[in-house]
Amino acid sequence: RKEPHQITQNDIQNFLLHKLENGSPGNTINVYLNALKFFFEEVLHLRLTVNIRYSKTPKNLPEILTQKECSDFFAKINNVKHHLMITLLYSTGLRVSELLNLKVKELQLDENYGWVRQGKGNKDRIFIIAERITKELENWIKVNTLQPENFIFSNLGRKMSSQTVRMIIHKAIIKAKIAKNVHPHTLRHSFATHLLENGYSVIEIQPLLGHSKIETTLIYTHLAR
Repeated sequence: RKEPHQITQNDIQNFLLHKLENGSPGNTINVYLNALKFFFEEVLHLRLTVNIRYSKTPKNLPEILTQKECSDFFAKINNVKHHLMITLLYSTGLRVSELLNLKVKELQLDENYGWVRQGKGNKDRIFIIAERITKELENWIKVNTLQPENFIFSNLGRKMSSQTVRMIIHKAIIKAKIAKNVHPHTLRHSFATHLLENGYSVIEIQPLLGHSKIETTLIYTHLAR
C-alpha cells in the first residue's frame, strides 16, 4: 500500500522472504524478483539491488531431528553435566567449538543471554538462554564453584574435546533408537528449523546463528516445510 517511488529495497527483500517462508519455491521467488527488477529499472528508471539469490531446493539438505525426536533423545542422557551441555548446545544453536570455549564471564544469566567471543569469522555475537536452562546453569556454576575465567564445561579444568560431545550424542541416539546420522551440528540445524516451524522468521534467526549471509539461513525454510 505504497506509491511505487516510496518502496524501498528493504520492503522488497522482506516481501520476498515472506513469500518464501509461506511456501513459494525458489523458482517462483526468482520470477517475482525479476518482475520487480524490470518494473523498477525499465519503468521507474530506479536501480534495484537485492542481494539475495533464490534457488531450487538444495540437493543435499542437512539432516535434522524432529521436535519429538529431540525430546526422546534428551531423555536418554542421564548424566547431569552431559544433559546440560547437550541441551544448551541445541537450545542456543551454538557450534560445538563455541560451547566448549564458553566461560562463566560470558554468561549474563540474570538477563538470559550470553556472548560467543571470537566465533566463526572472529565475530562476537549474542545467544539467548532459555529460562529453564538458566536455573540449571546457575546451579551448575554454584555447585562447582566456577570462577569467571573458568570454562563452563571442562575435564579437571581443561577444555573438553569435541570428540567427547560427539560420543555423548552418539550414545543417546542409539538408546533413543533414532536411525539418523546425528552429530553436534545436527542440533544446530534442528534448532534453526524448529524456530521456523514455531513461527520465527529467517531475519530473526540469522543473527542467532551468526550467519553473515542470509542465503545460508534460507536453507532451513526447505527443512521446515
